[in-house]
This record gives sequence, structure tokens and C-alpha cells, in this order.
Amino acid sequence: MRRDIFQAIADPTRRAIMVLIALQAMTPNAIAQHFDTSRQSISKHLRILTECEIVKQEYQGREIYYSLEIDKMKEIDKWVGQFKKIWETKFNQLDIVLNKLKK
Repeated sequence: MRRDIFQAIADPTRRAIMVLIALQAMTPNAIAQHFDTSRQSISKHLRILTECEIVKQEYQGREIYYSLEIDKMKEIDKWVGQFKKIWETKFNQLDIVLNKLKK
């Protein structure tokens, strides 16, 4: 089943996993040590992130290492970026109003 990338990042545990593996690939056991939840729960989150192609798996011997898929992060950034322009415009307009009120 193809999952929506934004549905995947809506969960705080999955976002925390993404932060953990952003700089260094980790095994599921290493990831699970950072959470107060079962290893099975972490595996479920990793499966969802993998299905959305936010993380990728790399096999090294018998171990699976998960790392962040940078290209998918760019897709999220691009989508959020369109709102950033709107927010910046609104904040600039607010600055103008506040500066007028100060005078």
C-alpha cells in the first residue's frame, strides 16, 4: 500500500525517528533504545517510513540500517516552502503596521 508522506510525518514518534537517523544510519534496536515503547512498535513506524520512501534500508551482513532519504525531505521542504512565502509576506505586513504604530 502506498502511503502519503505527510500522513507518515504527522506522527511524533516517526518524526523523532527521522531526527535520530538524519546524521547516521541506525539499526532498529539502536533506534528502539531511544524510546519508551516496544521494538515491534518501532518496527511498525520504520515500515511506514520505508513505504513512504522517507527512510531507506541498507543491509550490512545480518543487520538492517535505516537512514533518511534526502530526496524525499526535499519534497516535503518544497511543499512547506510555498507556505513560508505566504507567512513571510504576512509578517512583513505586520512589521509595517507595527512600525507605523510605534511612530
